[in-house]
Amino acid sequence: MFKKILIANRGEIACRVMKTAKRMGIKTVAVYSDADREAMHVAMADEAVHIGPAASAQSYLIIDKIVDACKQTGAEAVHPGYGFLSEREAFPVALAKEGIVFIGPNPGAIAAMGDKIESKKAAVKAKVSTVPGYVGEISDAAHAVKISDEIGYPVMIKASAGGGGKGMRIAWSKAEVAEGFNSSRSEAMSSFGDDRMFIEKFIVNPRHIEIQLIGDKHGNVIYLGERECSIQRRNQKVLEEAPSPLLDEKTRKAMGEQAVALAKAVGYDSAGTVEFVAGQDRSFFFLEMNTRLQVEHPVTELITGVDLVELMIRSAYGEKLPMKQSDVKLNGWAIESRVYAEDPFRSFLPSIGRLVKYRPPVEGKFGDITVRNDTGVEEGGEISMFYDPMIAKLVTHAPTRIAAIDAQADALDAFYIDGIQHNIPFVSSVMQHPRWREGKLSTGFIKEEYPDGFSARTPNDEELKLLAAVASAIDHISNTRRRAITHQMLGGQVKFAKSRVVHLGDARQSVEVSGVAGQPAYVTYLDAKGGRGKTVEIVSSWAPGDPVWTGQVGDKKLSVQVRPALNGYKLAYRGINAIGYVYTPREAEMAALMPEKVAADMSKYLLCPMPGLIKSVLVAEGAKVQAGDNLAVVEAMKMENILKAERDGEVKKVNCKAGDSLAVDAVILEFA
Repeated sequence: MFKKILIANRGEIACRVMKTAKRMGIKTVAVYSDADREAMHVAMADEAVHIGPAASAQSYLIIDKIVDACKQTGAEAVHPGYGFLSEREAFPVALAKEGIVFIGPNPGAIAAMGDKIESKKAAVKAKVSTVPGYVGEISDAAHAVKISDEIGYPVMIKASAGGGGKGMRIAWSKAEVAEGFNSSRSEAMSSFGDDRMFIEKFIVNPRHIEIQLIGDKHGNVIYLGERECSIQRRNQKVLEEAPSPLLDEKTRKAMGEQAVALAKAVGYDSAGTVEFVAGQDRSFFFLEMNTRLQVEHPVTELITGVDLVELMIRSAYGEKLPMKQSDVKLNGWAIESRVYAEDPFRSFLPSIGRLVKYRPPVEGKFGDITVRNDTGVEEGGEISMFYDPMIAKLVTHAPTRIAAIDAQADALDAFYIDGIQHNIPFVSSVMQHPRWREGKLSTGFIKEEYPDGFSARTPNDEELKLLAAVASAIDHISNTRRRAITHQMLGGQVKFAKSRVVHLGDARQSVEVSGVAGQPAYVTYLDAKGGRGKTVEIVSSWAPGDPVWTGQVGDKKLSVQVRPALNGYKLAYRGINAIGYVYTPREAEMAALMPEKVAADMSKYLLCPMPGLIKSVLVAEGAKVQAGDNLAVVEAMKMENILKAERDGEVKKVNCKAGDSLAVDAVILEFA
């Protein structure tokens, strides 16, 4: 077996590969850019080599620098992770010239299947069902429009070397093709160093289902079930699960066998994924093959008990697969949430900065529930604008789909992050969505269910009572502590009920709360007329300053994120993000008389919606614009964002130029 391997990647996937390598007794080498000098993957590795500036095009994407790092450290093999150089045929070729093993498929398989244009040609030749499209390179936007007219709208514009949603657009008209083609090509060049594009028919109301393959260098290839990855935003997967709630055993077998046949046709010999677009009637069409480990591989590992990274390493070393197709059994259900550094309340715009607090849920097996968190960051670390915004992958496994979803919801409630914005409120909300829970999915789910953008869930009656009980118990404990500190309770703690009114958004709940420190608290719900309702016992070890309240309200176990606010607490639970104001009855009367704050009118300004780089400003001072006109292009975390005019107007002042780095809410344009 290899004695030392280098991981040509960063962040979460580099840490993930290192965990398996260390378990196998293999030493690891990390590479890092200027921005990653203090990164978690650098600290985890046995050795680390600096490879250049923060921009990936000057560091992680430079093959010669990776080869030199191997020579410096004596690494015998390289695991590429995903993204960066993982699907570049030239990478394993360059490694082989130096006698270094590539932990991935052979260059011929990458050439045949890693390139999306070539893979589609191979699929057609192998008589695999494929989506109608143009199999060939596209020269420019005019050529793209001509092809799209022939295929019929809507169409999908895709980067040949793409992945992770980069360089990908859905176009519903000629104008959208012309605009989207150039943006996609620019993103592709920035992310992959390859701007070749292709176009195919976009299947309406589709599901995204993929088959996980693993092969060896002895001609053996098997499939390890499927994953459903239909919950996507901007073609970027957000939630994944295994198995798919759509497939039956017959369809699973048919998809798996097609995937294996295609892989064997090109001599595939490592981990890879064949992606299909599926209709709601279980019809399916080949999309592409990812000749690498997928971001969402943990869900497959949890339902099969297989370590895909270990199998990749053993295959690269020349070992045979330790199992046959008949040995593969699917056990239970796994759900994965991608935790991104983005603000779901502001159209999911990227967020960068320091992780002031980073407290993920506890990993491990708890009865028949497994919680796993694959991450590459830690508290105090920085989320950079130079790389993908993914912070972690939170995965839960349980005997059934609903149990896995509920376990995921519990784990998300316990996942506390401060310092940046993140999408946990959104994925927590999805866990409660009836359509998600019923498995009625499509790639249009987010657009269809959140057409006006995301806003926090409104608590139902049960959730209102739960959160009112938690807020009033927290307030009671905090007040008791403050009174003890200021010697207002010299005679000892007295157990008596206090009347409180909890405001949670527009909802109100009156309660009586009692209890002493170190013992259960008791909350009695009151109706609008002061009538006494149910009394619940509240048990928790929470202490002031703890970021997560974990405990039991009556017979309900729950975790609630807690942040201090004036007269109350910011509470986050199951996608509900609201301030729970805890008042005395008299304070509640006074609060009802307070005028609401009116937000300042910013309609005459175009603000930078995220920290990012101005790629271009498309208008000049004095220009008259109409609603929908393109105004500027901002690049952040490898994605280009086109800012459009929301109304007609005249540009009064331009405050920046191409190449400027702007903070969030910086003024780009002023209107007359």
